[in-house]
Formats: sequence, structure tokens, C-alpha cells
Amino acid sequence: MEGRKKKKKKKMQNNNGDLGFLPFFFSTRYFSTSSEIVSSPKSASLPSHAAKLENNRKAVIALLANHGFSQSQISDVVKRYPGILSANPEKTLLPKLSFFQSKGFSSPEIVKFLRSNPWSLRASLNKRIIPAFDYIQAVFGSEEKTLAVIKQFVGILVKDLRISVGPNIEILKQIGVPDSNILRYLQYQPRVFLKNPILFKETVERVVEMGFNPQQLQFVVAVFALRSMTKSTWDKKVAVYRKWGFSEEEIRLSFRKHPWCMMRSEDKINGVMDFFVNKMGFNSSVAARRPVLLSLSLKKRIFPRGYVYQVLVSKGLIKKHHNPLLFFESPENCFIEKFINPHKEQIPGLLESYEQKLMDSRR
Repeated sequence: MEGRKKKKKKKMQNNNGDLGFLPFFFSTRYFSTSSEIVSSPKSASLPSHAAKLENNRKAVIALLANHGFSQSQISDVVKRYPGILSANPEKTLLPKLSFFQSKGFSSPEIVKFLRSNPWSLRASLNKRIIPAFDYIQAVFGSEEKTLAVIKQFVGILVKDLRISVGPNIEILKQIGVPDSNILRYLQYQPRVFLKNPILFKETVERVVEMGFNPQQLQFVVAVFALRSMTKSTWDKKVAVYRKWGFSEEEIRLSFRKHPWCMMRSEDKINGVMDFFVNKMGFNSSVAARRPVLLSLSLKKRIFPRGYVYQVLVSKGLIKKHHNPLLFFESPENCFIEKFINPHKEQIPGLLESYEQKLMDSRR
């Protein structure tokens, strides 16, 4: 009995150990399956489907190229919105491009705003883009201003503006913001009006509590500033100003005078304050009184004029701590007329040196 079991077990081991059997079994199964795939009607359509996708891709690229997109610009669009290669070029994309052209957008303008926001091409032309365009034009009463809004942010065309922009405009009107200020800011910062109306109203109420006058343009600027950053980002900016000696009251006053001061990056705030406090020797209260200084370009305005300031002080031609507001905020022509031309004889080459600083800043 045991002998028969051992014999049977040995036979099974021999079968399992037959290395030639397994490859033969799997290779036969593989070819059988492959044959079924190749011969099935469904698989036969695969090469045809791939060819259609490739032809569609080429047609989309050709369409964009014919409408002014360069190879690199097409590449950027595809990276941002890969789905565009699957869109129907004649039925989906061409009507939208033609619509923009019919409204007066030039090819370079269309390329520019679609390159930055290609997802707008996903929106329905008849259900979303045209209604949004008509809504904006009804608000402004001008096609020219409507075009300006879309150039700023073409993404506004993919929204239902009746349930976003409309309620937010009414919120501002109800507290006394002039129509001119609403329209001015809608034209240059359309994104702020696309916020959830409930959250938008909370921000508006906060701006009122901070003491802003709804009649002034600064009110809507402050709304934009608060809506553009999180509370943690706001707190970080406050901490930077505190580090430079601003009191809580000075921070509030600075924000009321020039809301943009809270939208500058931490690096920009530190750079401007370091220049005025450590390099120029001013008290931090100078920037607190005139927070617009924090919005001036370090390379193109503050550094070149700071050079002139230091030269004039070193020559005794102006007193140290001479009105920095007038010195740095003056328009270019006024600055040259007031601070450089009167000293041409005492300091030959001052204008040329200043102009070289400006040229260097553009490199």
C-alpha cells in the first residue's frame, strides 16, 4: 500500500517538475488568446481608434497654428489643458475662436488670454461664454470695456455671472459704493467679484468695521486685498511690520491709506524697510505715514533715486532726511527737474549716472 502511494507521489512530482510542460502550456494559451484578440471585431477597431485620435490631435494643432499660436504656445496650452487634443476642432474649438475674433479680439490677444487660461475653451459657447459676454456688456454698456475685462481674466466667461458677480455688485451698491468705483474695479480685478456672495459680504462688512469709507476707491481695493489672502498670510504680513517697529495703530492706518501695502510680499516689505531704515537712516514711521513707498519698485525707483539722494547729501546740497516722500514719489520728469538739473554744475555727470542706474535696473 505504502509502495503504491510513494509510486503515485513520485509520478506527480515528475509531472510537476517537467519544466518543458509549463512553457508549452502557457505559450499555447498565449497564442490562443492573442489570436482571439486580433480576430475579434472590437480589437480590430483599436488601430482605427488610435488613428482617429492622432488625426484629431493634428487637426487641433493645425487649427491653433492657423489662429496665431506658435509651437511653444501650443505646447503650453496642451500642458495646461491636455483635453484640448480630444476636442472636436471644427464643432467645439473653431466656433469659440471665431466668436472671440468677431468681438474684436486680435489674434495675439486671443493667444495671450487662452494661453494663460485654456480651460475656458471647455465652456459651452451658447450656454456660458455668450451669456457671460452679454452680461458683462450689459453691466458696462460698452463693448470696449467688456473686452478689457476679458483680457484681464478670460476665466470670467466660464462662470454663471448672474449668481456670482451680480449679487456681489448689489452688496457693494447697498452700502453706498459708487457705481463708478464698482465698474472700475470690476474692469481691472474681475476675479474678486467671482467669490461666493456669502464670503464676499463677510469681507465687505470687515472692511466697513476697519473704518474705510465706501465712497472712496480704497474701499473696494481693501475688499480685494482681504479676499486675496488667507488669515495666516495676513498675520504673517502684520508680523513683518511689527518687526520693523510698526505699532498696531500704524499698521491699521497704513492699510487704510494704501491697502496695497498688505499685498506686498514679505521679501518686498523687508527689502524696502531695510533700505529706508538701515541704509538711509530713516525712522520706520516714514513708511507708516506714506505706505505707498512700499509699492514702489526697489530696482527701478528706490535704488536709483537712493543713489542720487546719497550723493546730494554727501555734497551738502540737501539736508539728511530731506522730505523722502517728495524725493521718491515724484513723477520721473519732476524728479529730474527738481533734484538733478539744479545741481548739474556742482555734480557733473549726475544725470548720466542716474540714467545708467535705471538702465541697469532693467537688465
